[in-house]
Amino acid sequence: MTLTLLLDLDDTLLNTNLEAFIPAYFQALAKDLAPHIAPEIMFRALIAGTSLMNESEDFSQTLEDVFASVFYPQLNVSKGKLDAAIDHFYDNVFPTLENLTSKKPQAKPFVDWAFSQGYRIAIATDPLLPRKATYHRLRWAGFDPEQFELVSTFDHFHFSKTHPAYYAEVLGRMGWPDGPVLMVGNDMDRDIIPAQKLGLSTYHIDEESASQRGPEAGVRGNLQTLRLWLESTNLSTLTPSFKSKDSVLAVLLSTPAALRGLTRRLDPLDWSIKSAPEDWALIQLICHLRDTEREIHHVQIKLFDQQGEPFMPRPDTSVWDSQRDYLHEDGATALCEFVQARKETIELIRNIPPEKWGQKARHAIFGPTNFLEVTGFMADHDRLHIQQAWRLLHQAS
Repeated sequence: MTLTLLLDLDDTLLNTNLEAFIPAYFQALAKDLAPHIAPEIMFRALIAGTSLMNESEDFSQTLEDVFASVFYPQLNVSKGKLDAAIDHFYDNVFPTLENLTSKKPQAKPFVDWAFSQGYRIAIATDPLLPRKATYHRLRWAGFDPEQFELVSTFDHFHFSKTHPAYYAEVLGRMGWPDGPVLMVGNDMDRDIIPAQKLGLSTYHIDEESASQRGPEAGVRGNLQTLRLWLESTNLSTLTPSFKSKDSVLAVLLSTPAALRGLTRRLDPLDWSIKSAPEDWALIQLICHLRDTEREIHHVQIKLFDQQGEPFMPRPDTSVWDSQRDYLHEDGATALCEFVQARKETIELIRNIPPEKWGQKARHAIFGPTNFLEVTGFMADHDRLHIQQAWRLLHQAS
């Protein structure tokens, strides 16, 4: 049974006193860009941009887009004007901050062991920094960034770690792996609680504590005790459940983000590649998601505004592909249309009062149900098709 391991970076794999590191980082950036921008203006823009990234749940924009939307206007410069200066900073100045960090002696042995077990490993670090900065920090910790299946950075992720949707986006980008998943990190508010809200098992890195169970932290200890714990644990008990309101919303929010991340470098021809003649191409899958969103999900959610127990219709979607000639649509356009349709879905769901989440209904396929379960079916449908998309893209690469 393959374990999917999500590893935090700072103070999990790399000793980093963030209360000292972040001010030093901001000061270094402001100093290096001082010939272009006054430091006091730079500080305000950095803080505003970072705050907006932490708040954002807009799956149509990467965190880099969100940051840029407030950062550059506050500097009163166009986005591209500072590119050369910013690249110079991350290539030449940011590496000098390494002395504010130190390697964790247990980190590389643990990761090497985890790879030897066949675990899939993602670096689930808060995607608030550019790729260059995160890759530098991974190297400071003693790792090659390319050895990991996924490393989250702000140029291709859409949520910060304050949101359960971040963890859903990570798993979506990994093809929603079946089986056990474990999130490992040191920060209760950004690593442990949001991951648990999605439905994941967690391991709280707490250097001052022996491995033990706590009411919220779950299992805790250091990387050495984590290995011992994994060796003695039935990994099947770490298989997540995505049935709560928080987890369903997180999955629904993450799906457009995961699809945007998976397809961001696609050649136009890649949208129509099939793994077998009878299988769907990616463009057919995206069109199916878009039309299901518009013609089924929206209808079902609106039915819960009625009195009594509404009937949830489920039209036969198998004929849509041939009737609507999905294979000849434009992939990027269809994805944008799905993203817009999902925005409408999220708005409809958020307008449902809390007491309606238990409202009963009857589903055309599944029989007696309620609103939470119906939205859960939507999330399950998302995960199924993300798995298909991931397999298609990896077979084509």
